[in-house]
Amino acid sequence: MRAVLEARRKAAAVRVEELEAELERVRVALADAEEALSRRVIGLEQYLEALAEADEPAEGTGRVSQRKPVGPRRAVPHRQNAAAADELSPDYQALMAAAVEAGGDGLGARRAAVVLGWDSASASRVEGARARLKRLVERGWLVEVKPGRFIAPAPEQVPGAGRPDGGS
Repeated sequence: MRAVLEARRKAAAVRVEELEAELERVRVALADAEEALSRRVIGLEQYLEALAEADEPAEGTGRVSQRKPVGPRRAVPHRQNAAAADELSPDYQALMAAAVEAGGDGLGARRAAVVLGWDSASASRVEGARARLKRLVERGWLVEVKPGRFIAPAPEQVPGAGRPDGGS
């Protein structure tokens, strides 16, 4: 009986050694696969960034692709301190034109990213577009009719557009 039990112990020890060796091979293969995945993720991110920086947007209106190149950054003036939207930078002018074109449906941040020529699948680019839309709201150029939907204000909503205090 002792010989049978000793043989079973030896067989179990051999099986443990075989499984440990297999486990080590799997760990090495996993590390290699994780490294390959990491390189591919970085490559994809770099590719998407390069596309976002390209001159031509992936989709959008013809008017956007014909806009002036972006010059130095300027602060967005308050609506009551500006004569017209021409005083805005080209990016903000494009957002204003897209908001007018969107009409009552309003312009969303993802569409605004496309208007700016950015990758609308990139969350950081969409949030950047949303920040620009919010800045236009803060300065009186746009109105946020419901969360995430931006429209151009009606003439009566524009400060200084009508008669002061409704007088004659």
